[in-house]
Amino acid sequence: MDAVQAFVEQWAESPDGNRQGFIRLQELLTNLEGVEVSFHPRPGVTYSLRGAVSGTNRPLFVMIDVIEDEPRWLSVCFFGDMIQDPDQLGAEVPGGLLGEDALCFDLDTCTEASVAYVAERIKEAHRSALSG
Repeated sequence: MDAVQAFVEQWAESPDGNRQGFIRLQELLTNLEGVEVSFHPRPGVTYSLRGAVSGTNRPLFVMIDVIEDEPRWLSVCFFGDMIQDPDQLGAEVPGGLLGEDALCFDLDTCTEASVAYVAERIKEAHRSALSG
């Protein structure tokens, strides 16, 4: 994950808290049981962190994208059938994740509450991936 570390180190702090939000979600992802994390940089477009559980029928269970904009912001997407959205904060995106229906959470500003909510969705998707 040296590429992720290099990416984070060159990302300047900003009042929106998005760098810290990304770090928090990345740390959660890397500490979940049985998760393989991959990093897909597309400079000028997105920097994508993907979490997968090997031996499952899907190549990932979460995709955390840093959208290259001013300022950078996060879009965290899940397969729609892997999580619930009790507060209805996500946006349904038909065919939005590897051609399947997705539920995405766009974080223009990473607050404690928004990051905690998305972190719970990551844990939920992880449990769903492990169970089948």
